[in-house]
Amino acid sequence: MQPGRYLRNALAISPDEQERLAECRALVVGCGGLGGFVLEYLGRLGVGDLRAVDPDTFSEGNLNRQLLSSSMNLGRPKVLAAVQRMQAVNPLARVEGVQAFLTEDNAAELLEGCQVALDCLDNIPARRTLQKACAQAGVPLVHGAIGGWLGQACVILPGENLLDQIYPDAGAEHGEEYEQGALAFTAGMVAAVQAAEAVKLLLGKPGLRGELLVLDLLDGSFERLRLVKG
Repeated sequence: MQPGRYLRNALAISPDEQERLAECRALVVGCGGLGGFVLEYLGRLGVGDLRAVDPDTFSEGNLNRQLLSSSMNLGRPKVLAAVQRMQAVNPLARVEGVQAFLTEDNAAELLEGCQVALDCLDNIPARRTLQKACAQAGVPLVHGAIGGWLGQACVILPGENLLDQIYPDAGAEHGEEYEQGALAFTAGMVAAVQAAEAVKLLLGKPGLRGELLVLDLLDGSFERLRLVKG
């Protein structure tokens, strides 16, 4: 029998699909602005196993946009807050917190057993490391990034090197977030797209394949840009 917590999912996600989600594991890399919302959405939707990775602790500058942050947990590890939040939101889900940087040395281990990975990072080199590891592990990756009122998201299937098109400057460290700031509603919107794309991947539904969704919440525009695979 389907748990009552998922009854409002049922008209959009079938009972069989809900059971499939319960058996899936998602890797969420970054538990800040994007990652906090992504974890919230996936946990409430019923993804059964979540692995959250982040080396950082909360600071006052996180309070404007990061769902997991509060005035009560400043200085605490973000992954600890993620685990505690998910245990409160959905005790049916298994949640693992890993307080570490994603590196070439640990990426394969972090991806072990995962059917999807979500890029909620804030620096380009780590994004490239994750894309490479996902390609080697055969795990699809859902990329997301924000900068002020702007946001973007796309699905990167194993073997696709789409980040080189999104970030053509091979030496760049950071994207638009460090130049335009980070707003709560932009993070929430992009995270919602990421969570939706992850669920569609897990359920075998069509999604943002080979396209970059770019949104501008200042003028209310949404645009899909075709990316060249390879």
